[in-house]
Amino acid sequence: MNKILILLLFVCLWVSSCSSDRKETKESTQVEASDSTNREAVAGPVTFLPEDSLAFFPDAILELNTPLGNQVFRPGKVPFEFNVKNFAIGKNGASSPRLALILNGGDPEAYSAPVFQRELTRGTYRSVAFLVDDKGLALKSFGNYVDRDFLVGDSRPFPYSAEPYLAVNLPRNQQIIRAGEDLILDFLVLGGDLKLDGLKVKVSINEHTAELSQVIPMRVSNLPKGDYQVNFKLLRVDNKELEGPFSSSNKTIFVR
Repeated sequence: MNKILILLLFVCLWVSSCSSDRKETKESTQVEASDSTNREAVAGPVTFLPEDSLAFFPDAILELNTPLGNQVFRPGKVPFEFNVKNFAIGKNGASSPRLALILNGGDPEAYSAPVFQRELTRGTYRSVAFLVDDKGLALKSFGNYVDRDFLVGDSRPFPYSAEPYLAVNLPRNQQIIRAGEDLILDFLVLGGDLKLDGLKVKVSINEHTAELSQVIPMRVSNLPKGDYQVNFKLLRVDNKELEGPFSSSNKTIFVR
């Protein structure tokens, strides 16, 4: 009798152990599947999507009074004098400076006043000034931006060219993007129109590329951590490159 009871007790313990092992195995599998799904969600495909909720200020006018076209200045402090209509660029009507200036394809610098100076050395300069919205995106209506060439010291004007060219607002060179955040691409095309002139903008972020047929800001999502070269190139629709010195732009960014 005692032997039978001991045998029954042993069988019960063995069945309970097997059931527990199966449960643990099943739960472990579910956790692994969940982790895999999360990794796929975080490391999804890199996508280029248009920025939504854009601001338009068709009545805003930006005029450049100084420098004049190919005006010559001495090396040192060069004056810039703008006239802004129907738009607030400074502290009284805006939370941050909303006038930006790019010189020779560099990064834009922001200003909260229409009159300022820049310390410049000898050379030939192309200035592109534009108004920005409260997100820091360049306004793109006619009259929201202006360009001008000028000289500092003993320099020569740029060779005449009727070809359109680029001015990149975002990203900035050496910009750091937090992992999981979108990279914003924002640019202007000056001296031409993509549709009317048969042009396109090709953007390459290392191996990720997109061809844009509109001058609109773009969001780039799901960039993995790493270092990236962001290249903008203004091309004809048949992929023929333009010859102007500012038909392309390169920026280095970091996703951390």
